[in-house]
Amino acid sequence: MKRFILALAAFLCLGCIAPQASSAADRESLVEKVVRRGALRVGFSSFVPWAMQNKEGKYIGFEIDVAERLAHDLGVKLQLVPTNWDGIIPAMLSGKFDVIIGGMSITPQRSLSVNFSIPYDHSYVDLTLNKERSAGIARMEDLDSPDVVIAVRTGTTAALAAGKAFPRAQLRMFNDEAPAVEEVLSGRAHAFVSGAPLPAMETIRHGDKLVQKFPAALNRQPIAFAVPKGDTDSLNVFDSWIRVAEEEGWLQERRDYWFRSDAWQNDVK
Repeated sequence: MKRFILALAAFLCLGCIAPQASSAADRESLVEKVVRRGALRVGFSSFVPWAMQNKEGKYIGFEIDVAERLAHDLGVKLQLVPTNWDGIIPAMLSGKFDVIIGGMSITPQRSLSVNFSIPYDHSYVDLTLNKERSAGIARMEDLDSPDVVIAVRTGTTAALAAGKAFPRAQLRMFNDEAPAVEEVLSGRAHAFVSGAPLPAMETIRHGDKLVQKFPAALNRQPIAFAVPKGDTDSLNVFDSWIRVAEEEGWLQERRDYWFRSDAWQNDVK
């Protein structure tokens, strides 16, 4: 990561080398503001195991590791700003925090409002079924029926994927995963659609009530940092950080810990 820190130092010193040519270039970049402030404000929403609270109430998860490492490499403190997912982009654009590091996938619709870094991970949309209510469902296509109820979290990629894959089904929206899972556990919904690995984890936890019949994920999308538009310099800093963290193997090591092991599960509520 030493190369990234040296590159960041060079970036922050550009203004002292030569005068800028335009008023747009005179504007302070997001990264410069963060360094001057001494704190990186990161907006996120809870998604297991991306970001969640442990038994002591502290936020942990893959995204939290990424945010902590990024703040450390920038030489600043980290300020986590928990935010409702369905309002997270407007919250950033209103100045409540600097960047979204919260499992946000790149979509054309979101790109109309924000700029994305290069991907630092990928998300997979998966599903689990209520055993009793899905007894007659043998194929994934059977879920595309007006008689089928699918529980999803509002504003997520999973909700978009479910709507596209099952346009005739009833989509029941929730502001968090927990009530959506409960809807399926209670039998009020046939299926729960969410980002992996949560459906698989819930199936293991509630093996008497839930079942995964279909091995294929609904879709795969790139995950990236989201920042306000018009700041290419800060995007370059974030892109460089992601490239170095990936090349060093640090990102893969954190993925393996959070997505391919259960070592952390005893720490959460």
